[in-house]
Amino acid sequence: MSENTEQIILKAAHDTFLEHGFDGTSMQMIADAAGMNKALLHYYFRSKDKLFQAVFISIFGKFIPPLIGIMSSERPFFERLELFVFHYIDNINKNPLVPLFILHELKRNPDQFLNIIKSSGIDPKVILALLKKEMDEGNIIEMDPRQLFINILSLCIFPIAAKPMMKGLFFNDSDEEYASFIESRKKEVSRFIINAIRKP
Repeated sequence: MSENTEQIILKAAHDTFLEHGFDGTSMQMIADAAGMNKALLHYYFRSKDKLFQAVFISIFGKFIPPLIGIMSSERPFFERLELFVFHYIDNINKNPLVPLFILHELKRNPDQFLNIIKSSGIDPKVILALLKKEMDEGNIIEMDPRQLFINILSLCIFPIAAKPMMKGLFFNDSDEEYASFIESRKKEVSRFIINAIRKP
């Protein structure tokens, strides 16, 4: 029962934090969303900070390990890159509030946010080292692997983070046209990146 209660709290906190941000969320709001009293909420999570940290680690836990797993696999590099892009765009498209939530919280309290990331065990150096290895082996052009990794993330994230603007400017506010564009973007981003970094 306690594990189930904790999951209910985490789900309610996840949805409330994503919609309202840290500052706009109260423990009472989370308790209401979870359908319980605030005293029970405090029994499981003593403070909003601790609950926020648990939610944030949960969000990154769903996103990052599978991506690192893809990049660390034995598949050919460009196949790994395609899978990385497909998986990443798919995940953020299913969780469109996450990119804006992260950007907002980074602006609000960058030190706290970075400390949570570090304490969760997430280390981007793993992927950077994999990219550098491909460069050293002559499979892709030489460049700062940080530039390459950030280029990949940006190409994936921007159209989803900017969905209202994208829909209004390019798709006549059509959900269907936008969804079709995002689906085709998985292949387009992969193709663009591979063509840009493949060594002649």
